[in-house]
Amino acid sequence: MYVQLSQRLKDVAIYVPKGAKLLDVGSDHAYLPIYLLEKGLITSAIAGEVVKGPYESALANVSAYDFNDKIEVRLANGLAAFEPADDVTTITICGMGGRLIADILDAGKDKLKDVDRLILQPNNREDDLRIWLMENGFTIVAEAIMTENGKYYEILVAEAGHMSLSDKEVRFGPHLMKDQSQVFQLKWQREINKLEIALGSIPLANQDDRAVIEEKIQTIKEVLDHDS
Repeated sequence: MYVQLSQRLKDVAIYVPKGAKLLDVGSDHAYLPIYLLEKGLITSAIAGEVVKGPYESALANVSAYDFNDKIEVRLANGLAAFEPADDVTTITICGMGGRLIADILDAGKDKLKDVDRLILQPNNREDDLRIWLMENGFTIVAEAIMTENGKYYEILVAEAGHMSLSDKEVRFGPHLMKDQSQVFQLKWQREINKLEIALGSIPLANQDDRAVIEEKIQTIKEVLDHDS
């Protein structure tokens, strides 16, 4: 019996190094660690969950898949789910806002020095997360963007190191704006469409408000037209 994983989490799984000891924060039903163990990609995992219901669901799933010896489910908030003695090498945090992910990392940042890789999948405020990584000694080594159920999701893979991002790179992603995938272009074209609708509802007399939106539209167009 194989666990059914969403495409979004399968895309996250691609970036988990083989043989990792994983901490999955906000693990929900523990599907990601179960999937990775089924595929033989990790040695063990901690599934951290702060909410009682999903925590109990994760416990039940780990038992059902007979991984009690490999996955430890812990009721804990954020990085409080692990200690240095756990030898965690990779942390995944998926399906939360970018600001919340940054806050979770910040609250436990002293524990991150021995962690090799962070794999983060924010569902908004990616810019906040990139700024936090830049300011706290991490560099983004890979990025991906995908769409599922009409929503866009970005994946940020970070490791220890120095990076300096421009304002555009903070907003659009240093790797994503370079790669210019079709999904990336669709996301930002949709954003232009939204901004143009907003612009149309602002009276011509409100020049300051119009200028702010016009500048946002212009910036997106510059990024999308970088190869033309």
